[in-house]
Amino acid sequence: MNRPRSLRGYLLAGILLPVGIVVAVNAVTLYRKTFEAVNTAYDRTLLASAKSIGEDLDVVGYDDDAVLRATVPYAALEAFEADLQTRMYYRVSDLRGRLVSGFDDLPFWHGTIPAQPPYAALVDFYDTSFRGMPVRAAVLLQPVASSRGRGMAVVQVAETLELRRRLTRRVLIDFLWQQAALVAVIGLVVVVVVQGATRPVRRLSAELQARPEGDLTPLPTQGAPRELAPLLDATNEVMARLAHLLDNQKRFVRDTSHQLRTPLAVLKAQVQSALRGDVEPRQALGEISETVDRATVLANQMLSLAKVEQLRQQAQAQVTDLSQAVREMALELAPLVADRDIEFDIETRPAPVLAHEWMLRELARNLLHNAIKHTPAGGTLSVRVLADRHGAALVVSDSGPGIAPDLQARLFQPFSAGDVRGGSGLGLAICQEIVRALGGTIELENAVEHGRVKGLVATVRLPLADNRA
Repeated sequence: MNRPRSLRGYLLAGILLPVGIVVAVNAVTLYRKTFEAVNTAYDRTLLASAKSIGEDLDVVGYDDDAVLRATVPYAALEAFEADLQTRMYYRVSDLRGRLVSGFDDLPFWHGTIPAQPPYAALVDFYDTSFRGMPVRAAVLLQPVASSRGRGMAVVQVAETLELRRRLTRRVLIDFLWQQAALVAVIGLVVVVVVQGATRPVRRLSAELQARPEGDLTPLPTQGAPRELAPLLDATNEVMARLAHLLDNQKRFVRDTSHQLRTPLAVLKAQVQSALRGDVEPRQALGEISETVDRATVLANQMLSLAKVEQLRQQAQAQVTDLSQAVREMALELAPLVADRDIEFDIETRPAPVLAHEWMLRELARNLLHNAIKHTPAGGTLSVRVLADRHGAALVVSDSGPGIAPDLQARLFQPFSAGDVRGGSGLGLAICQEIVRALGGTIELENAVEHGRVKGLVATVRLPLADNRA
């Protein structure tokens, strides 16, 4: 199982790793440049040594016949040695490489003088090895003249690199100590800053843990850092949804226990009456059957009301044609229309909406069933599905008695209109919950003609799928 990633560790790695890489690159660059600077400084010593040797040369003969002479003791170079560990070696030759003085095993120089030497002399600096040790060497082409001749001497002076490398390492170590202190300060700052930045999160976590079970009140957002505002808003939104779900569950359990208690009590009384022989068996079975039918309708509608909320939370709606769902429900309820000899008229147009198919079918079922039930025998019932740039509309018009003004305000409340319209009182509540879930509206208005109520018009308006997208 993977351990959760630490924000402090993530920031430390994300900051210190690049800093460490930069420090390493800078250290390598600094070492090279420092070594070059030390070489430049100590090359002056080599040149001074070569010039000092060149001043003690003598010559007999001229040009190609010139013979060089040197009386340079090695002790003359001790003045240029910086410490006891650094050794200097020299070699004096003519242009043909013949040794005049110095160390004969020091390799003769075969290079060329740069076109623009670093100093006002015919000098060249190069790296080589001598007696198995790396050395820095300077070669000076020194003209030699005397009263007895004139010639050109090649003066080579080589120095071991202990002092140069030691100075370079000292500069590098000082640099690394400074950078290590800087990295330590950065790490400490990151730890302190992360600790301070996460303090509101820890305080929020402690507050949530200290809450009693079932407390879904919104978290306070005042005084919280701006970076935490999206988290607090999202958390409050989730808690609001949870509170809504819990309220619906509590209401469902409360309404179920309350509404099913009555038909079950009636059913028990009817069974006891039948067992005592108070009524005829056929009559008792008929009454029991009616009670069971009413309880079944009530249970199905309450389950439908709960399913609406479940589908609302799933949010997996697809584009569905409202007109097709209405036509399917009209065809399913056609036997009820025929039994009451109702003049039925339906007119639909394609109306794509973003909704679960079950929601549209249940919406059409409840509206049509209510309209059929309250339309008198031989009455009229019309259904229209319209679609325009404003959205889709389902209009169901019946020729029933309409609704009283005092009932209109509470008509969509569960169980509030069952006695008035002869049903369970859940049909319109289901319709309203479905319409709310789909982002629409539902209205009930009496159809009035010449001051008399001629029926009821139910109008549902839903946004089209294209409009919502």
